[in-house]
Amino acid sequence: MNDGIVIIPTYNEIENIESIIRAVFSLQKPFDILIVDDNSPDKTARKVIELQQEFQERLFLESREKKSGLGTAYVHGFKWAIAKGYAYIFEMDADFSHNPNDLEKLYDCCHFGKGDVAIGSRYVTGVNVVNWPLGRVLMSYFASVYVRMITGMKIQDATAGFMCYKKEVLEGINLDKIKFIGYAFQIEMKYRAYAKKYNIIEVPIIFTDRTKGQSKMSNSIIKEAVLGVITLRIRKFFNRL
Repeated sequence: MNDGIVIIPTYNEIENIESIIRAVFSLQKPFDILIVDDNSPDKTARKVIELQQEFQERLFLESREKKSGLGTAYVHGFKWAIAKGYAYIFEMDADFSHNPNDLEKLYDCCHFGKGDVAIGSRYVTGVNVVNWPLGRVLMSYFASVYVRMITGMKIQDATAGFMCYKKEVLEGINLDKIKFIGYAFQIEMKYRAYAKKYNIIEVPIIFTDRTKGQSKMSNSIIKEAVLGVITLRIRKFFNRL
């Protein structure tokens, strides 16, 4: 067992899953991987099971009965990783939009540096996004501006989904109180860590849009994020976060 585990939620990622697993396991710093699959019709989980024969004791799979949202997948994975005793728990997408090589930078920030939470940030040193249309870049960038205005957090990339948490942070946040299931989940996790006064550090990365498979973004996810930020701020104001 290694001290860090990378949680990768999947739904129909058969085109990416083997490559991303091999890429993580090829790193000099060893990480374990937990795939949380929402019963992908394309048999993503079956491919993971095949690979478990090669990567025994390093590759794990939690299969859920249906597609239940990004947030619930990560909360499921967080609880699993905490129970297993991992010291550093990571979030990462399966589609190579997050470069596996950057896992080591996030780990170093929390293990050797002062970070309780490390964010793989697209915007802390400018706009570091590749292959996104301008409209998508502007929406993402100004979403973080909006979050800063409402919450008071000084985080440049509030919607980032490439993260490292120390186990103590996830233990300190009541995971059963997490409300949001889409990309608002990413904002909520950061805000809860911020409210608990954990040290959050942004580590610059280059984000590259997926080349295989389909994005899970939808209008309902965007609406949840916009309204969710206001809800979080109100809850904190009344000490009900």
